[in-house]
Amino acid sequence: MDFSLTRETVPALVKYMEDVILNGYNRLIDLIQTTDARIDQNSEEIRAQEAELVARMGALTASVIKTMGITILEKGKKDNKGDIYDAKHYSSKVFVLGKSADPAPYRPDNMSRQVIDQFCLISEDGKFYEVMYSADDLIVDSYMGELTPRQLIDLYGYDAVFMLYKGMKQYLEGQESLLSALEVTLQFLVKPV
Repeated sequence: MDFSLTRETVPALVKYMEDVILNGYNRLIDLIQTTDARIDQNSEEIRAQEAELVARMGALTASVIKTMGITILEKGKKDNKGDIYDAKHYSSKVFVLGKSADPAPYRPDNMSRQVIDQFCLISEDGKFYEVMYSADDLIVDSYMGELTPRQLIDLYGYDAVFMLYKGMKQYLEGQESLLSALEVTLQFLVKPV
């Protein structure tokens, strides 16, 4: 095409440029749609395997929970101030992954016990659990039930998975700080005075 600008060639040039722009824009839209379709396909594949991923993360985390986990209250009695005494704790250590904003109305083991707090956990066995606390004027007690990785995702969402990752990352950072402090102390101890 001749690009010399004359009164006669300007309309053809404008038409040509419009065609180039529209062709480019159509190609851009096609690429966006293709990319969106691939994103949807990959996301669906990940969703299909997310429970397996979470199960593997749980299994890998088990040994760390034995070291850094906490024990949580299973049941106890309340005094007139609301303080707990004669407390009994669950035997295995856990890491809390999240708290339900909308706890179940009652516990599965005892329909007469209203749930006041509900948490999801990972235990030192690498499995996921849900603990539900109930209380009255005299007693605080709980129910702990195992969750499948799929149930964990369905009930608590990806926040629980993120908290697992974030908790392990923070634990590592704490361990690195402790190791650094221990190394400084050892250097001080072995240096002659």
